[in-house]
Amino acid sequence: MNKKLKILITNDDGIDSPGLKELAIALNKIADLLVVAPDRQRSAISQAMTIAAPLMPHSLNVAENIVAYAVNGTPVDCVKLGVSSLMKEKPDLICAGINLGPNTSVSVAYSGTVAAAMEGVVQGIPSIAFSLNSFSYNQDFKSAANYAYKILNLLIKEELPKDLLLNVNIPSLAEREIKGIKVTHLSNSKWIDAYQKRIDPFGREYYWFSGEFVNFDNDANSDDNALKNGFVSISPIKVNYYRSEYSSLLEKIFL
Repeated sequence: MNKKLKILITNDDGIDSPGLKELAIALNKIADLLVVAPDRQRSAISQAMTIAAPLMPHSLNVAENIVAYAVNGTPVDCVKLGVSSLMKEKPDLICAGINLGPNTSVSVAYSGTVAAAMEGVVQGIPSIAFSLNSFSYNQDFKSAANYAYKILNLLIKEELPKDLLLNVNIPSLAEREIKGIKVTHLSNSKWIDAYQKRIDPFGREYYWFSGEFVNFDNDANSDDNALKNGFVSISPIKVNYYRSEYSSLLEKIFL
């Protein structure tokens, strides 16, 4: 890619997320940007989209000289609306993030940030989801944004496939402490669900999610272990859910 890139940036943490701002500032050095993001926190919403209510984008500033819209919808809504209506030309790339907290292993199924990148691929646009291994809003996102810039700077030297979908997780370390980049697979990990039972001021019971993420995978080339050992994890993933290995079994049963 020799021309200046056109990039659509979104996330699931909302337009006010510091990770979104730092990603936009970093990528603005090498691309023409449009930011289209949810107007509030929409984490763990996966591929949900709005079909029974209007979407109402409003413009605002996330950083100097970067055009941005906040939308009363989901991350997938933001990609669809951005590509179809808010951008004059189809973008060359969708970048989602930088997500607050890692999106490794089974978490990719829940993440709105990863879902936004998946929607980019559905639209025929190479897409990358960026996530930081920290849940603190006080975390410095500049190091992660600099790594996102480095990764993109290397990728744009190639002709990117339209179905390229990359899930990038970055350690919450100073840039000089990150050991490098590993190409990884999704780890064999899972959430152990738990809900805290509480009582509201009116005496009514309610439950608050407090599950634990457990890594069962010992492979150093899994995303969780690469992240744990101080490496940036890059996992190529896909949208197609088809399981060809079970076709012969089903044919035996039903045909």
